[in-house]
Amino acid sequence: MNATIAAQMTGADLLKLRKKRGTMIWVLVLALAPIVILFTVKAIQHASTPAKEGPAGGTPGFIDGLRLLALFFGPLAAILIGVEAGTGDASAGVFRDLVVTGRSRVGLFASRVPAALAACWAVVLLAYGLVLVGSFAFASNLPTPDAALILNGLGFALLANGVVCVVAVGFASLTTSKPAAITALIGWQLVASPLIANISSLGSARDAVLSQAIMHFSPVHIGGGRGATVSMAQATALLIVAAWVAIFLALGAWRTRTMDA
Repeated sequence: MNATIAAQMTGADLLKLRKKRGTMIWVLVLALAPIVILFTVKAIQHASTPAKEGPAGGTPGFIDGLRLLALFFGPLAAILIGVEAGTGDASAGVFRDLVVTGRSRVGLFASRVPAALAACWAVVLLAYGLVLVGSFAFASNLPTPDAALILNGLGFALLANGVVCVVAVGFASLTTSKPAAITALIGWQLVASPLIANISSLGSARDAVLSQAIMHFSPVHIGGGRGATVSMAQATALLIVAAWVAIFLALGAWRTRTMDA
């Protein structure tokens, strides 16, 4: 498979995602609505009791928005995109039609990953833009994020959501069940991961939790509200993230290569 065919296959998978209007609407709602609500509520609170509640924006507002985008609702949107990309062909009943064309099964799987990442990052960029607008528009007398923090925050948001999206593609391709994949991934992200991080008796075993490794790359402290934050070396965090991505991509590719058409 040459680069031209690979690009065509990726473009086709991206088009499939864009046509899933119901899924994409929910993705946008999950990624954008919480940020709008965050700054709206904080602005109303500040207008009502300015002596008690600080301005909605500034660096504190930026950190709150980044927390929502990178750790809470952004990953949920990334999961929906990844699962849709991973199970789309099987759930639509077109996987056999694609196989009989002679295309590589591994190639069919591989094209899903950049397509899912492109859709995920497009949504993240839009949501991050809202975070910046809120941070500067409602800053009042608070300091605002500088250029370095803005760029680092963007990189972190893309990394945090991109990794979750890629893992979701691999896991969904492995299970081939959209409901099962969504339930398992959201349950792990929102319930199991924070609980495991809070079990101090597990010691260094908690380093293997993906969300803990991802938080290590945050340019600001955003661990509040997600249980304990496990300290680890940067090399360890990078190894954990790479291992999660590699394992689930390998499992997804294996399943796609061996599943019945």
